[in-house]
Amino acid sequence: ISKEKPLDVDFTNTKIDEILDEILKGTNSSYSILENNLIVITPVKTSGQQGIKVTGKITSSDGESLIGAAVAIKGTTTGTTTNVDGNYTLSVPSGNVVIVVSYIGFSSKEIPLNGQSVLNISLQEDIVGLDEVVVIGYGAVKKSDITGSVSSVSAEELTVYPAGDAIQALQGMAAGVQVQSTNGEPGSGYSISIRGNTSINASSEPLIVVDGFPGATMPPPEDIESMEILKDASSTAIYGSRGANGVVLITSKSGKSGLFKIDFNSSYSFQKEINRLDVLNATEYATYINEIDPGYYNTPSSYGVGTNWQDMVYRDGALQNYQLSVSGGSDDITYYVSGTYYDHQGIIIDSDYKRYSITSNIKAQVFDWVNVGANIFARRTNLNGVNSQTGGYYNPGVPDQAYKFPPTTGIYNEDGSFTTTDRGLPADNPYATATAVQKERISDVVQANFYTELNLMKNLKFKTTFGVNSSTSRNGEYVPSTTEAGSDDGEASLSYNKYLDLASENYFTYSKIFNDIHDFTAMAGYSYQHFEGEGIGIEGATGFPTDAFEFWNIGSATGIPSFSSYITKSDLASFYGRLNYGFDSKYLFTFNARYDGSSRFAENEKWAFFPSGAFAWDVKDESFMEDVDKVSQLKLRVSYGITGNQAIEPYQSLASLTSVFTTQRGEILSAVKPGTTSNPNLTWESTKQTNIGLDMGLWESRVNLTADYYKMITSDLLFNVPVPTFTGFTRQLQNIGQVQNNGFEFAVKGKILTGKLKWNSDANISFNNNKILKLAENDTPGNDIYYSTAPIEGAGGIQTQILREGESVGTFYGYVYDGVLQEGDVQLDNAEGVGGEKFVDITPDGVLDDNDRTIIGNPHPDFNWGWNNSFQYANFDLNIFIQGSYGGEMINYTRMELGIMNGRTNSSIEALDRWTPTNTDTDIPMANADRFHVFSDRWVEDASYIRLKNISLGYNFNDKLIRKIKLRSARIYLSAQNILTITKYKGVDPEVAYNNSSTNLGLDYASYPNAKSITIGVNLGF
Repeated sequence: ISKEKPLDVDFTNTKIDEILDEILKGTNSSYSILENNLIVITPVKTSGQQGIKVTGKITSSDGESLIGAAVAIKGTTTGTTTNVDGNYTLSVPSGNVVIVVSYIGFSSKEIPLNGQSVLNISLQEDIVGLDEVVVIGYGAVKKSDITGSVSSVSAEELTVYPAGDAIQALQGMAAGVQVQSTNGEPGSGYSISIRGNTSINASSEPLIVVDGFPGATMPPPEDIESMEILKDASSTAIYGSRGANGVVLITSKSGKSGLFKIDFNSSYSFQKEINRLDVLNATEYATYINEIDPGYYNTPSSYGVGTNWQDMVYRDGALQNYQLSVSGGSDDITYYVSGTYYDHQGIIIDSDYKRYSITSNIKAQVFDWVNVGANIFARRTNLNGVNSQTGGYYNPGVPDQAYKFPPTTGIYNEDGSFTTTDRGLPADNPYATATAVQKERISDVVQANFYTELNLMKNLKFKTTFGVNSSTSRNGEYVPSTTEAGSDDGEASLSYNKYLDLASENYFTYSKIFNDIHDFTAMAGYSYQHFEGEGIGIEGATGFPTDAFEFWNIGSATGIPSFSSYITKSDLASFYGRLNYGFDSKYLFTFNARYDGSSRFAENEKWAFFPSGAFAWDVKDESFMEDVDKVSQLKLRVSYGITGNQAIEPYQSLASLTSVFTTQRGEILSAVKPGTTSNPNLTWESTKQTNIGLDMGLWESRVNLTADYYKMITSDLLFNVPVPTFTGFTRQLQNIGQVQNNGFEFAVKGKILTGKLKWNSDANISFNNNKILKLAENDTPGNDIYYSTAPIEGAGGIQTQILREGESVGTFYGYVYDGVLQEGDVQLDNAEGVGGEKFVDITPDGVLDDNDRTIIGNPHPDFNWGWNNSFQYANFDLNIFIQGSYGGEMINYTRMELGIMNGRTNSSIEALDRWTPTNTDTDIPMANADRFHVFSDRWVEDASYIRLKNISLGYNFNDKLIRKIKLRSARIYLSAQNILTITKYKGVDPEVAYNNSSTNLGLDYASYPNAKSITIGVNLGF
């Protein structure tokens, strides 16, 4: 072009758009400058008519330039995008031309040109995003057409701070969703419940669906485009027997046609423990022990402070997270490939977790009527653990040992060997356990989902998918001979497990609008899923000639280990369908039905039907609302449906055999005996749910409110019921009883400030009440079921919880603590005596027995909430995320173990105020070697908390600057996580849990604490 048409332009001080205007003058062409500085020149076909050049600027309602806004000629493929200043140039033909302008997050506009050569356009922000497409089961709908209760979480919300998995990132982001750490250790995972726990014995975890694959493994948060949480039966019934606990739908990121993009995200976090427990130092401990065992320690003051075992095992943690992705494509094929590396060095020595993963999504249009795609995910995780809840090897956990171990002892003996406790039975010190005991778990996941979509005819599509999820894990543990636990020349265990999940989905979708007012969509399909699991295990191998083998040469052990192996198989087949009908965009109906068959249930009880229906009324579209300008959206929703739960292990309806060993004439013989009895009537749990909802937008959707009330009743609970001992068995899995969850959910999103300083605020709060309606098929009283969750030594078997009609699942049950028994107090039979623990005689009959126990706590919180705030000024952005829980109570087993004061372990500093003849005004009992564990409300605490979950400050570099260094975008940020917690809980952290399940909520023992972090990060786009 330069040779044919020299330019009289000074390139030094001239903008590129001025140069292009000069080059293309008179050529009847338009141009656009894309994000990677590629210049696209498009000739405009004018059919012989003279064209004109249109220029202008696209801005938001507050005057901000919109970069990359699309400006096109309606009905053609001709268009351009705005530059860094929001300006555009477009050549158009003469005649009646309509210009279409669109930008993500804004309402599109169509403007007749009417011969104008300058067209400046202001777009209104579409806050509520009613045209936004939301993924639902087996399809997607516009947000404005949703009839059920669905919460959406964006990619930006999931990556506000570094997270081990997407479930952790979901915490506090959606109403009705409760997320809790299972023990806090790196890689230990998180549990999630939606609208409370619906079951007792069966799992209450929701179904995870990734890109249409039910039961799939989640990709890392950085690879997720969006997450939808389906909560009511209208939304979840399409998944039938797997939808009773809610459904989490994940759409992973995919490429976009046109641009080749490279994105790199990196962060590094510095971590410290969020809290510690105050325990006795060496002098205080020796003095306390001498009260129990006089003279045991000579001159307690000579021990000084002694060893602070928490100092010995805690360290500065670190977390590194790196993600690199490439994406792009053409009109025919798009691709997205991402690799992530996550490395978490825990805050306790030798606790580490690494995760490597690859995500790949490819979509291709083979023919005009054929689309194919593949979603492939592979991940390896490597966990080195120190906590008792990982790997399978039981020890009380390094955190717990650090609290209990005598401070009068150092790490090493004079000969360099590890010390053991200097009192009672020998036990390893916590440093030895953390550094010498090896606990390694390596897990691999390979997941692939392939699909083909056919446009069979106008309005009719068929989609078929085939998915496979193969996962393996290896758990190896070795306790060396240098430790007391491995004093029998070392001890090793090793196990391998393999799981396979095959899934096929096949469904038709027909959509058509009749007479512009009848919007009709029908979907029908069939799915089949096959599950397999197998594994082998070796435990208790001892007598190794050397520690060098670790767990890799168990054959060299002289001690005979125990062996185990298993295999399980099950199938799930389903027929399903959905009908959506909308009349005049105001009256919306949804009907779902699914017929499921599961091999896990009894022969004649395998199939069940799960229907649902919903209605939504868009009140705002009614004529009587036309003049109500302050209300921009008003929709009422109501739904009812039935979902199921089949989350039990295979073969539970069948009688089983178990192996036993016996001796005959001195020889060991293997035999079998009945293990469990059959139940020919075992069938599904089913949950009936009613939901009433409201969606409202105010002041041109500047504020948007969602409110829901729900009531769920789960019947035919899968429960292990005690049976008469004369049968030869103790329990049988039966369908019995009912549990109810009901509550309210509120979520509000608003743009508080929209000028140069922008402030977006999202808040949610959810209330749930959990109650057992029935524990037996008859209404006779006395159906209470007592059970124990006490994990501490010497407390095994003491009853701590109760299942009782009218109460919540997992309710705490025990004695009411009444301080210390003083001289002159009435002493109950079986009481400890003066200076000992005193409990309330509830009956009252002068005797402390089981009849004096009562309900003393509830682990279910009254409400959970989250508040997320985003600020933006110029190139700076600020995020503040606060999350909390109120009303839930927790059994503090760690405090219970430290507070018994019988001399077997160290004690908390509460012991400094213990009862003595000279210190009687206290509620802390005296030290007593004969004291045994009694469960009372002394150990039940309020676990409410408010936590500053994240605060981050970021800076986005100027577009002109980054383009000079060939970047598309660049952002740096500094953030802090968990730096402030407000709570009355006396444990390390109210957010962690021990042995979390439907019946074991609100337990804290030896918990690995969460960490507070300072994070620096960078996001780069090429």
